[in-house]
Amino acid sequence: MTPQELQVVRLAAAGLSNREIGAQLYLSPRTVGHHLYKAYPKIGVTRRAELARLVSDT
Repeated sequence: MTPQELQVVRLAAAGLSNREIGAQLYLSPRTVGHHLYKAYPKIGVTRRAELARLVSDT
């Protein structure tokens, strides 16, 4: 996973929307969505809701 994908995944797991993540990282919400789309298979999740579960398990 790229450092940018990791950063986006961590913020999404914290409950931020694509728009909020984009504002923090100076990215468009669409780019944030792309990073999440690329990262999901790498970490074995299919939905955004699974991210919070993953973080709480570690």
